[in-house]
Parts: sequence; C-alpha cells; structure tokens
Amino acid sequence: MIFEKGLGRTLETYEKWWGGDLERPLISAVLTGLESDREPSKYEYEGQKNFGNIEITPEEIVDSFDYRLSQMEFLGDSYPFFNCDFSGPGIVAAFLGADVGVSTGNIWFSPKEDLPIEEIHLEYIEDNFWLNRMKAVMSEAKQRWGKSVVIGMPDLGGVMDVLATFRGTENLLIDLYESPDEVKRLVNDIKVLWQRYFDEFAPYLTDGFHADWGGILSKSSTYMMQSDFCFMLSPDMFREFALEELTDTAAFLDRASYHLDGVGQIAFIEDLIKTAKMDVIQWVPGDGQYATQDWFDLYCQVLDLGAHLQIMYDDDDLSAMSKLIDHYGTGKNITRTFLYRNVSERGHVQGLLSRFGVS
Repeated sequence: MIFEKGLGRTLETYEKWWGGDLERPLISAVLTGLESDREPSKYEYEGQKNFGNIEITPEEIVDSFDYRLSQMEFLGDSYPFFNCDFSGPGIVAAFLGADVGVSTGNIWFSPKEDLPIEEIHLEYIEDNFWLNRMKAVMSEAKQRWGKSVVIGMPDLGGVMDVLATFRGTENLLIDLYESPDEVKRLVNDIKVLWQRYFDEFAPYLTDGFHADWGGILSKSSTYMMQSDFCFMLSPDMFREFALEELTDTAAFLDRASYHLDGVGQIAFIEDLIKTAKMDVIQWVPGDGQYATQDWFDLYCQVLDLGAHLQIMYDDDDLSAMSKLIDHYGTGKNITRTFLYRNVSERGHVQGLLSRFGVS
C-alpha cells in the first residue's frame, strides 16, 4: 500500500477537526486497483461473506484484507483502515444468542425462538462463537499490522435495534403501548451489555487510535451510534424509550456520533445534539428520498446546533460540501465518508482534494 502521510500526522489532523480547529473539511480519498507486490490471498476479501463463512479462518480473513490493502493508495485524510463492519450491522444480537444467517452473502440476525417480551432475558454468554471469532480476527489483525493499520470497532449496532431483532419490529411497536416497562427493562439490560462488549473490544484496537465503521479517527473512545427502529417513533415516544439510553451511551464514550437514518428521525436532531450530546451527526436520507447532496437546510441545522457533520455519499464533485463552505465561509466541522476511486481517476481525485485545501 502507499500511505505517505503516516498515521501520526493523520491523527493530528483529525484531532484538530474534533476540536473545531481545522478550517477545512476532512476528505478521505482512497485509490484502488494498484498493482500489488505480494502474492494473492487464498480468498478474495468479501467482508460479511468471509466472516460468516466459518470455514475461512481469522488468519485468512486478515490476509485477504492485507492483499486488498496492497492495491490501495491513501490520499488526503484517508488512512489504512480495517473496518470491522464485516460482522454485519448489530453483531451484539449474535453475541446474545441470536441466530446468524449468511445464506444471502450478507449477515443477518434472527431470534432462536419467538418469545413474549416478558420471557426475554438477555445475558452475557462467555463461550459465544461469534464473540470469540470477532476477537480472534481482531487479534490477528493487530498482531499482523501493529500501528500501520487502524483496526475499527465492530458494528455493535443500536440498542433498540438489537431488541427489535429478538422481539420483531412489529411486535416491539405493540410492546411500546402494551408492555412499556418490559421494553425499558430490556433496553437497559442491552445497554449495559453493549458497553461491556465495547470495553472488551477496546484492547484489540490499534494502540492509540480509535475508529468505528464511520471512519472518523480519534485519539480517544468513539462510536457511531444508531437507533434505526426509532424511524417509526413520534418525538414523545423517542424521548420515552430511546433518548435516555442514547444519552447514557454517549456519556460512556469520549466522542459520540449518531447515524441519523431516514426522514422519520429528523425530528430528533435537537434532542440528539442538545440532550444526548452527540458530537457528530451522520445523515442518510433513506430509500426513495432526495439525494444526499440535497439536504442543505438539514446540514445547516446540525452545524448551527453545534455538532459536527458527516455527509454520506456526496456526489463526485462534493456539491453538498461546496454549498456549505460557500454559506459558512469555512469547511470546519464537516467531513464525508471515505471516497473510493480507481487509480485511473487519480487526476480527478487530486484536483478535488486541492480544491478543498486538502494536501
């Protein structure tokens, strides 16, 4: 791989961004398709498909990603990143005993049996296969790469979303009305377990570097939280069933981000920033909505409330980012998810970075 800037200098840039001292946006660009100088791995790296296939060893998973890294060049604010979202979204459900489905090539979770909510009791499982497999993969990665590659926190999922896995989305919606105390009991139980898993994985991260599937590098603990189930809740129900947990989990972290997924969650922005103290809001419009670059007013709302903003899938010219910079006269507190382009587009990518002042 080609990474001339180095992790130390890159981390300094991210720390300036977190502190509001970087007067430009963070833009991470990765060129792929470079000619590798090592032998191909036994398996092609296919993320969830690799992790879900228990015939593929942790060593083979890491080696397959190492081969992918050898075909990459990291520009701008990007860095070599082993994104552990290959677990599938919400792997905590598997740690707590949910079945793991892999037949589609992607990982999904389902309960072993359909139980009434009052009969659901979730506890830590010491010898859980998926928990130990994830630790084994991360351990192998850390041993192999040391401080040359950032190992990210697994995609643990949102607490309400994990509960929805065990109860079913429709049933859980009914439970909010018929069994609110049981819902709150399980939300609290899962929150405690979630934090335990986070602490257990922390030693497997690259020493001195913290990141999650959102890719925003940090010196101290950070996580991209979410609660996609809340898309279907009113603001009052969100405050009753989800906000306290999100506030507690955000306080558990040094830096908390929130994956705001879908128009149904727009009403929660002020609660998330002012009450839960989310440092970053990452916006995803959802299927059937305007493109990511067409939400200027929402982006301004996030920034005006004092949070940082991560834009997902802005177009090739980063038009949403450009419009915000024109409006505020600065690109501070703004970033975009990693931009991956083939090496044949090097000129376009370098020109883009130069236009935004990214060296």
